[in-house]
Amino acid sequence: RQRVIFAGSGWCPSRSTLLNILTSVALVTRPLIEFFRGEVRSDSVIGSDDTGVKLLLPKEVPKVDPTDPKSQRVHEVIAEAIAARKPHVSAKMWAYRGVHVPLNVFDFTVSRHRDGPDLFLVEPCYEGTLLGDCYGANTGIMMRSCGSIAHAACVAHARRKVREAKDNHPRHAAQLLSLFRELYDIEDRGRTMDAVARLALRQDEATPLWTRIRSYIDGEMSNVLPKEKMAEAIGYMNNQGEPLTLHLSTAWLPSEHNETAQLMKQVAIGRKNWLFVGSVAAGYRAADLMTLVSSAIRNDLDVWAYVKGVLDALLSGREDYASLRPYVWAATHPEQIRT
Repeated sequence: RQRVIFAGSGWCPSRSTLLNILTSVALVTRPLIEFFRGEVRSDSVIGSDDTGVKLLLPKEVPKVDPTDPKSQRVHEVIAEAIAARKPHVSAKMWAYRGVHVPLNVFDFTVSRHRDGPDLFLVEPCYEGTLLGDCYGANTGIMMRSCGSIAHAACVAHARRKVREAKDNHPRHAAQLLSLFRELYDIEDRGRTMDAVARLALRQDEATPLWTRIRSYIDGEMSNVLPKEKMAEAIGYMNNQGEPLTLHLSTAWLPSEHNETAQLMKQVAIGRKNWLFVGSVAAGYRAADLMTLVSSAIRNDLDVWAYVKGVLDALLSGREDYASLRPYVWAATHPEQIRT
C-alpha cells in the first residue's frame, strides 16, 4: 500500500527499500525513545492500556539473548506456538501515557503477561501511580513493586459493567448510573479548579456519593443472584473498592483512564492497514515509531515537520534529547503547531 502511494508521486521503491528506511529511522531514534520512556516514568501518574496485534511466527525459535530482558518470554511464547503448529500468536501493543508529562509511549510484547508492565515500571523502580484497568498484571503491581507503585482503577470501567447489565436489572442499573452521572458532574466541575479546591470538592461531594453507592449495593441489591450479569458489576466494585476511590484522596489523580484507552484507536487504525506484525523486531520498531508520532499528535504538532526535525537533529549528531521533546520543540517551532 505504501508503494502504491509513493508511486502516485513518481517514486516506485521496493519493499526492501521501505523496510531499510524504517529500520534506519528506528535505529536513529532509539536513544530518543529511551529518553521519552524515562520522561514518562518521571510522572507521578501513568495511564496504561493494551490491545492485541497479530504476530507472524518465524520458522525457528529465537535464542535467548542475555542482554535483552524480553527475550526469555519471546523464546517461551514462540516455542510453544511453533510446537502447537500455530501460524501466529496474539501479541500486545501497550500504551503508557504520562498524565502530567505530555508524552505517549508504546511498548510491544509477544503476550499479555505481567512482564510487560513489570519491565516498563517495576524493574526501573518507578514510584507513583499506575492508572489502568483491573487486569491481574495491574492489580498486583503494588505487591510486586514492594509498595512503590499504587494501582488506581478506572471508574469508567465500573460504570461500563453496570451499563452492560442494565437489561438484567434495569432498576438497579438506572439507580447506579444516576449516581455515576453525579460523580462525573463533580469531576467536570473540578477540572477547572486548582488542586486544593478540587481535592476539597472530591472529599465534600464525591466521597459521600461513593458511600451511597456502597450502601445501595449492600442493601437494595441483595436480591441479585450470583450468576446474573449484574453480579459481575457488583463483584468488580467490591473487589476494586480501594483502587476505584483512590482519586478521592488526591487532587492530581484522574478518576478514569479513558484518554489512555483512546490511544488504542491509533493502534487499531494502523492494524487495519498493516494487518499484522511480521517479526518481533518489527513490533519493537512499530512501538518506537508510534511513540514519536503519537506524542507529536498529542502536542498538536504537524507530524511530518516534527519527525523530519527530529531526524535532522539526530542525524547531525545532536544528543540534547530534552530539546526534542515535542512540547519543548513546539516552543521553538510555533509555526508547526496545528490550529
